[in-house]
Amino acid sequence: MDGIEVKDGIYKGTFTVTYSSGTQTGRTTLELKDGRFSCSGNSDRIPAGGSGTFSADNNKITFNDENPWTADFDWGLILSGVYDYTFDGKKLLISSNNNGVGQYKYDLEKQ
Repeated sequence: MDGIEVKDGIYKGTFTVTYSSGTQTGRTTLELKDGRFSCSGNSDRIPAGGSGTFSADNNKITFNDENPWTADFDWGLILSGVYDYTFDGKKLLISSNNNGVGQYKYDLEKQ
């Protein structure tokens, strides 16, 4: 399952964040095109979204968000930084564990 390069396209699915206090989920859409990404956010910031550049290598995917954000919420909800990923040609799973703050997971399917 590992080793397939992430393809440009539109991916839809769910975002899940797990804190010690509980789990929250929200729907999201991720678009990848020519080294750039755009992730839809929700009003409750589950997820917050993000957009900018990305690169993928050795089952790690790095998102460089280019947006200004307010400081009144968990920035782990922004799609930014280094994540582990698996891609089987259809399903894209992106996950990160943020220093004990929370676990962030995108469970997406190529449209």
